[in-house]
Amino acid sequence: MSSLPAGWYKDPADTTTQRYWDGEGWIGKAIPADAVPPDGPPPVEEPPPATLVGAPAEAPVETPSWMPPPQQQAPPGWGPMPPPPPGWQPPPGWQPPPGWQPPPGWQQPPAWQQIGAYPYPVEARPHGFALAGLGPRLVARLFDIAAVLLLNVVGNGWFAYQWWQEFLPLYRDTMNTMANGGSAFATQSAAFSRMDGLLLAMLIVATLLWLLYEAPATAGSGQTLGKRIMRIKVVALENTEPLGFGRAFGRWARLGLWTPAWSCYGIGLVLQFIDSLSPVFDQQLRQAYHDKTARTVVIALPPHSRQPADISATQDQNEGRR
Repeated sequence: MSSLPAGWYKDPADTTTQRYWDGEGWIGKAIPADAVPPDGPPPVEEPPPATLVGAPAEAPVETPSWMPPPQQQAPPGWGPMPPPPPGWQPPPGWQPPPGWQPPPGWQQPPAWQQIGAYPYPVEARPHGFALAGLGPRLVARLFDIAAVLLLNVVGNGWFAYQWWQEFLPLYRDTMNTMANGGSAFATQSAAFSRMDGLLLAMLIVATLLWLLYEAPATAGSGQTLGKRIMRIKVVALENTEPLGFGRAFGRWARLGLWTPAWSCYGIGLVLQFIDSLSPVFDQQLRQAYHDKTARTVVIALPPHSRQPADISATQDQNEGRR
């Protein structure tokens, strides 16, 4: 069974269209690849009209599964089946007959993934949207960092001023001691402990400001200021509904709660850098560690649309044109 979550993906049988993958097989009708699909699976198709009473029923076409046993002559005219036409793909749910083996010399094409019982080239499109690129995600994060820094100018201004008032006399004493031939480590003062306390307070305030900036925005719209500018959005793996504050907080906490640990020789900063770099190593969904924790994914929004279109209305319009 495939680990690829249910969603809209390019139809391997026709890359100009896309179909819905329910985790086990392809269902519903295919739609154009550039169309925005609905949120969730396609609507259930109406059953075909019932056969009239008394009408001759068509005999089911049976696929011959007979294979000549070993060391036995094949019947006259029997031969191997011709190869399928170019681009042909087996229908959804198809299984090879018992004992079937691929022809000699056949190799699985590279960069294909095994989905179900046969290989399919798959490009992940959660809910029909393309995954956000690493470049736009990086630029969006830089915008968000700049916005949080501006908030810290106001929120941490007093602590920063107090820290500077402690640092400046200590710096002057150290420089005077070194000028008189002393050691830079000879100047010890209680100012160090006060500076450490102020630095920890600034990191805690910065963490709270980051939380108030990112978590509510992600919970409601899936977009911070940077993500709005770059037209990318955080959505859940199972649907496109708002995440809610609890889930948005869990996503942020995996990354943001390491900020106070910056005071521990920069350990928190290193862990945040590793988390931010982790989407590079996820070739399937480009999830960072904090995305995997919250079961979210970052998608790229279409140029002129924000919400999925109604697929049933699109099909009715196409049928009307015919």
